[in-house]
Amino acid sequence: MAVPSPCIDVCRFDGRTGWCVACLRTREEARGWKRMTDHRRHAVLAEAKRRRAKLTAAEFDVDR
Repeated sequence: MAVPSPCIDVCRFDGRTGWCVACLRTREEARGWKRMTDHRRHAVLAEAKRRRAKLTAAEFDVDR
């Protein structure tokens, strides 16, 4: 089964991180998604999950 794209058609990239503000992929990851193997797609999704955790941790630290 193919790995579904995390895209939700927002496609705005943060100038500081270079990540899409919705799916947290880089431009290169988003552009290359259709050509990636499922193994690579899983790796991209895992990296996006780490990015989300990093952003959440940073937000938590700022709020304290």
